[in-house]
Amino acid sequence: MKKTRKHRAVKAAKGTKRRQTADGKARAQGMRLFKLAGRPSKQDFVKVYGPNGPKMTWEERAKAGVPAKKFQAALAAKQ
Repeated sequence: MKKTRKHRAVKAAKGTKRRQTADGKARAQGMRLFKLAGRPSKQDFVKVYGPNGPKMTWEERAKAGVPAKKFQAALAAKQ
């Protein structure tokens, strides 16, 4: 008679922490600033920053003179 092996139950791997990549951090920062600005539309960016507004990053927009925290006030002033 053959002896059979009993298979041991494989333990589930512990949850590994995912590290955020540089791209992921930049995307998260952009989303945070987008929410902070009040979800502006493309037309709102054009009103405040000019024709290149939608193409600019939040850092470039801050250098242009209107940071995300003051976007809604600048938009209200332009309307």
